[in-house]
Amino acid sequence: MNALRAFALLLLSFPLFAISACGGGSSGGAAVTPPPPPPTGGIGRNGVAVGPIGTFGSIVVNGVHYETDTAVFTINDAPGTQDDLRVGDIVTVRGTIDDNGTTGTADDVTFDDSVKGPVESIDTLASRLVVLGQTVLVRPDTSFDDSFSPASLDGVSVGQIVEVSGQFDANGDIVATRIEPKPAGTQFEVHGTVSNLDDVNLRFNIKTLVVDYSNAVLDNFPNGQISNGDFVEAKGIALDVVTGDLLATSVELEALVPAANDGDHVEIEGFITRFVSAQDFDVAGLPVTSTPTTVFEGGDANDLGLNIKVEAEGEIDSNGVLVATKIDIRRAKAVRATANADSVDAANDSLVVLGITVTVDALTRFEDKSNADVDPLTLSDINAGDYLEIRGDEFPAGSGTILATIFEREDPDAEAILQGFVETIGNLSFTILGVTIQTNGATVFRDVNDNVISEMDFFDQVVPNSLVKAKGSEISDTTIAATEVEFELEF
Repeated sequence: MNALRAFALLLLSFPLFAISACGGGSSGGAAVTPPPPPPTGGIGRNGVAVGPIGTFGSIVVNGVHYETDTAVFTINDAPGTQDDLRVGDIVTVRGTIDDNGTTGTADDVTFDDSVKGPVESIDTLASRLVVLGQTVLVRPDTSFDDSFSPASLDGVSVGQIVEVSGQFDANGDIVATRIEPKPAGTQFEVHGTVSNLDDVNLRFNIKTLVVDYSNAVLDNFPNGQISNGDFVEAKGIALDVVTGDLLATSVELEALVPAANDGDHVEIEGFITRFVSAQDFDVAGLPVTSTPTTVFEGGDANDLGLNIKVEAEGEIDSNGVLVATKIDIRRAKAVRATANADSVDAANDSLVVLGITVTVDALTRFEDKSNADVDPLTLSDINAGDYLEIRGDEFPAGSGTILATIFEREDPDAEAILQGFVETIGNLSFTILGVTIQTNGATVFRDVNDNVISEMDFFDQVVPNSLVKAKGSEISDTTIAATEVEFELEF
């Protein structure tokens, strides 16, 4: 598959192509043709953005605000509207990006879920579930629809039909950015690469799922034949009650879209799915190269590698390779604070929770899960006393400040939650980001496997930089009286 055709597949359905690209070739050692410089006027450049929706008004993807007044929306292969989309959905936006790099105009916006179907199993300790034979990984930046109770993996049940939007890693697993429940009767959908094709019995695999296509309509296949390695979308409304096979009503080869043009500006967020060097790697299947002038944020070229999450932006060259002008390395987001806002400084993009300064930027994902249901939610809508959940990381390192990746307003609650890395340890207490966690005889202690352990065992094991989650009551701006503390795994 040449690079331009590969990028064409990406534009059709970003999550799908990522699977087929795992381990696959791209530009190899091909010479890189420098892209033409962007225009100097205010018209902007033709552009493509692939990533999760950060907020609305009109739509924000990868920190760029796109006007959508005249955009055409396609939702799961059908005409739709912006109202069909939610924060965290992975979309492809095509249009123009202004020279300022922060605004643009969308011509079309495409959303296609990664998988939609019944939940087969849930592993809360490993933060993952299986849907239609596809492994779905839940991470700190996964958004759950607030119709789950609670709005987390704990609110999902086996047998429930869910829709997952996410990004595929190098193992072909879906790293979920949003999970929503769907009603009974919802059409099942799964995307991926055909393997174990049995063209006699009309079956094939997408990972562990067997797809029975004996009664399916085949779409876009040359000569009407499916082949191993084809990149497909299979749809059906039922599973075989005996075998669990998906009884497909349609199978479509996802391939026929216009190729990207030489010089188009592209911004893509995803995992590195193939890595040879900083000059030869794939992001979600799209071949990327860095140059001596590439600007790195969140790390440097030495931090690149398989399954590292990045946002790469630059221009497509004549070989279909993204020549990166900037690569932003997205590290794991292990810090979480849930409590009432102490104060808000919207003019400076910051607020204080639990005495901790929290900052937001263009990449922060905002969602209002309270009864107020403000959409789009901005920091200007937040007041002191609002109950918030903040997920992100300490940035800059050692600053005691949280840079928010996820910012959610929720209905009022008395419980305060703080998860982060232990700084100091005292007599039956410890600190995280300057907040003192006080324990007592009523505090429940748990290990990383959620097993109850003794107070002595906990304080024997806890050391500086241990990742710990504490729940309890906020008894001062910087003190939590803990009802439960638990060691956590860093994903």
